[in-house]
Amino acid sequence: ASESERRAALDPWLHIYNHHRAHTALKGQPPASRVPNLTGQNT
Repeated sequence: ASESERRAALDPWLHIYNHHRAHTALKGQPPASRVPNLTGQNT
């Protein structure tokens, strides 16, 4: 209902969208599975 509520909801939504949503073009894998070093683990 407000800008602050939208901002608060965006990060959790992006996480679900990129890390948990199965994508048919990726054979059921989430989009984040295709991005190397997404979490900064391989610096």
